[in-house]
Parts: sequence; structure tokens; C-alpha cells
Amino acid sequence: MDNLARAAFRRRVENEGPLMIPHCPDALTARLCEELGFDGGYLGGGGLGLSLAVSEALLTTTELAQTAAAIRRRSALPLVVDGGVGFGDAVHVTRMVWDLESAGVHAIELEDQVAPKRASHHRHVEHLVPVEVMLGKIRAAVAARRDPDLLLIARTGAVQNESFDAAVERCEAYLGAGADVVMLLPENAEQRAAAPLRLSGPVALLTSFDLHTPGEWAELGYSLVIDPVTGQTAAFSALRDAYREQRSGRPSARPAAESFAVFGQMQDLAGFEDLYAIERVTTEPGT
Repeated sequence: MDNLARAAFRRRVENEGPLMIPHCPDALTARLCEELGFDGGYLGGGGLGLSLAVSEALLTTTELAQTAAAIRRRSALPLVVDGGVGFGDAVHVTRMVWDLESAGVHAIELEDQVAPKRASHHRHVEHLVPVEVMLGKIRAAVAARRDPDLLLIARTGAVQNESFDAAVERCEAYLGAGADVVMLLPENAEQRAAAPLRLSGPVALLTSFDLHTPGEWAELGYSLVIDPVTGQTAAFSALRDAYREQRSGRPSARPAAESFAVFGQMQDLAGFEDLYAIERVTTEPGT
């Protein structure tokens, strides 16, 4: 990818927040987000683990990097990728950064849970590593990147496992080790408002966009607001409802003509017309 694109994204994160980053599991969704004018897309480990029905804990570096590369291949949308715990210790983090940077991502998130990651993370059972262990991973990630504009986001689960104050302390230490952005997980509106005020660097948040209006998000002071939930749950709910109706012998709520129309729109969004144009020139009779 063009390193200028990463530099431009970094400048926006540092100067323009909040950038609104929705769930983005594939290239088609990335192209939709790009068309709608979102600031970027989020390839979350939780979302990818659900799609593959294996949990985030059982993802591999290869699966994550290949998915990221497929998105970036067909979209210029800035991509933030959840690297989880880095798939191991500091040397495994190094490999992850190599692979994700080569895939063309703009930012990598790294969190301070134990490695290998545990599936029970999804039911809010987490085990944090000591601060020193996470600092080593962050330093390894900083050293591994070739493009200094590749953003490194250090995430802590300390709010839920220790305290809000402890989470702030961890985030400050992570910034000192070279993280470009930090992320904690506030438990209430008071903590959500306090986090950007308490921290000395850019702050990202995992949440639902629907918690606040755009104006309210702007006032809170976050650099990145990431919604990993709304898109995936909305898509799954619509799919489940339609299939239930059809399996019960009833038509889905969407008329067949509308479904075929949307199918055509999806082909347009995917950029198929460019492929059709090549075939018209190279393979159709008389050309």
C-alpha cells in the first residue's frame, strides 16, 4: 500500500477525532463503508472468530492476515485490525506485525491478556498479564514495523479486572513504551467521559455508535470510536429472521423483486462492472 495513506490516517487520528470506525469483516463491507463515507473499518477478532465459529481465541495469524489482505485488496478504506494478544509472546507479536503490515493495514490493536488467549474472554472472564510483559510486547511491535506511520493501539482490560485508575496507569505506561493510541473499556458514562481527560495520548473506544449523537461523540474527546457489534448483529438478525420465515414455509419480509434488486446493487458495489468491461474488450465475439 501507499505509505502516504497510513501517514494521512495517522494525522487524522492525532488531529481530527473522533474517527468513526464500524465493523468491517470483508471487502464488500469495506467498499460499502467507503461509499458511505466512514473514516475506516474494523476487522475485529471477536467478529472473525464468530464468523468462523471458533472464537477469537482459536484464530491464527494467517487467518487474520489473509482476511485483512482480502479487504485491502479491494478497498482503500483505512483498516484497523484487532491483533488480540499477538498470538503469543513478544516474538510472536513481531511476526504478527510483519504479516499485518504486509497485508496493508493502517492500525493494529494489541491487548494485555494472557497468551494464548482464552475463549472465556467472550463471557468476560479475563486474565491480565503483568504490565512489564505488555510493555515488552509493545516495544517488540514498535521495532517490528517498517512504516512508522502504522498505528499501534494498546488495549487494557484493567477496568474490569483491576480498577479504572489502574487502567489509566497501564495506558500511560503503554504510551511510554511506544503505543500510538490506547484503549480501555469504560464501564459507565462517567468513566467514558473521564478517559480522554485522564490520558496524555490519543484514546480509542470500543462501543456502539448508538450510545451518543455525533455531536456528543465529538465533545467526548476520543480519537477513534470503534463499533464492533452493530453491523454484525444487524446482519445476523436479518439473516436469521429471513431464513426462519422461509424455512417455516412463509415468505421473508423482503419481496423477491427487492432481493434481486439488492443483489444487483451488491455486484455494482463489488466493482464487477470493471471486470465486465475487460471481458467486453478481450473475450466477447467481434472484439
